Amino acid sequence: MPSPLSRLLPEDRLTRAMSYQSALSAFAEGAFITGEAVYFTQVVGLSPAQVGLMLTLSLAAAFVFSVPLGRLADRVGTRRSWIVGSALEAVFFASWFLAGSFVTALAVLIPLTLANTWVRSGRGAYQTQVFPREKRVHARAYLRAARNAGYSVGALAGGLALALDSLTLVHAVPLFTSVVLLANAYWVSRLPEPPRPEPVVPAVAAAEGAARPGRRDPRAALRNRPFVLMTFLNGVLGTHQVLLMTVIPLWLVAETDAPKVVLAWLYGTNTVMAVALQVAAARGVATVTDSLRAQRRGALCFLVSCGIIAVTHDTVGWVTIVLMWVGHVTVTGAELYQSAGQWGLVAELADPERRGEYEGVVGLGYNLGSVWAPAAYTYLAMSWGAVGWAVIAAVILTAAVAIHPAARAGERHLRRLGIAPETERGTTDDPAGARDGSKDAAEGPAEGKPVLPEPRTEPRTEVRAEPRVEPRQEPSLHDHTG
Repeated sequence: MPSPLSRLLPEDRLTRAMSYQSALSAFAEGAFITGEAVYFTQVVGLSPAQVGLMLTLSLAAAFVFSVPLGRLADRVGTRRSWIVGSALEAVFFASWFLAGSFVTALAVLIPLTLANTWVRSGRGAYQTQVFPREKRVHARAYLRAARNAGYSVGALAGGLALALDSLTLVHAVPLFTSVVLLANAYWVSRLPEPPRPEPVVPAVAAAEGAARPGRRDPRAALRNRPFVLMTFLNGVLGTHQVLLMTVIPLWLVAETDAPKVVLAWLYGTNTVMAVALQVAAARGVATVTDSLRAQRRGALCFLVSCGIIAVTHDTVGWVTIVLMWVGHVTVTGAELYQSAGQWGLVAELADPERRGEYEGVVGLGYNLGSVWAPAAYTYLAMSWGAVGWAVIAAVILTAAVAIHPAARAGERHLRRLGIAPETERGTTDDPAGARDGSKDAAEGPAEGKPVLPEPRTEPRTEVRAEPRVEPRQEPSLHDHTG
């Protein structure tokens, strides 16, 4: 008989193996993040202002190099980028013991952040490539749930080091994180190689002169303006995290009579829902239409949460507590549905030969769409009260409406490039080894064992060029690593 735990795990063995990996890497990161403020101030010896500046500079570096690192993931290979980037993360975490000043700490944090950015591009592109279309979002929901669980356990481990009030333990946390991340890199190396899409030279490339020197590649991700806009709007819709982590806690403390201990209850509810319900929220999401439906549901949850939280300013006692809890539940629903919708849109609207580059644009656009929210939402809610909450809701409603034409324009952009919808492509987006039609091969290895890459022999494919391009051709932006 299956155990209660096994019922929560995916039946597909590849998804299960990747879920274990997701939990492992998140556990390592969560252990350090919990105590990073203490580590930076008490071990490295930085002031709070220096910590803030260091984090800002590292995020700026990630923003600037997001797309180049995505291109590098395509050039090197998404799986290999994930492996090498994870190993580099482990090396840089182990290097924290060398940091003893602002300059040396910055010299560790910036390359660590860039390695993490490279990992994200490779990992996101790999997860899209390795699963068939109908399973992608469902599988990523399992991986997201596993990451949330891993972060929670990692936070407990980091909190234990802080609770023991020993700087020796705090000093050892980055080394512990490094060891776990090395194990994570090895685990990723046991995953199968993703299938390769059939290469296509779109007719529009020649029409726009992409083969001529000095002309930009029309297939470059940043030239896909509808996709860039879509990722920006996804970032706006993803500002539910600002409500969860910043605005609602501040509102509860300053504008309601609810006891502060309620915050622990709210965070616990969010964690449980994120682990237990993410897969259910992603069920049935595969196409652009499905993804937009999920985005609408997420936006509706966001709007309901704004309305509920706004009225708690005038309630008292248990009514306030219950309403705050319901408001937190609904904004968590926004998180679950919006995440599923985003995965589906990115998978469907990205050039299949440039998924790493497109993942870099996802990070770029998402950050642009959300970086302003902490300051703006906090000011609106805390200074304008109910009117401010109405403005926040209006922002979300506008983004939810605008993302529909942006996504459809993204579909038309791919068609203009000669890239047909995936159902019409000649790709085989299933895990390596699943082509023989056997159930065991499709599922991966036996439970509890890593997924071993199987020997691959790629069929020879002809490049379709319509019309025929000139013999002399400069490399496209895709050929550069940035």
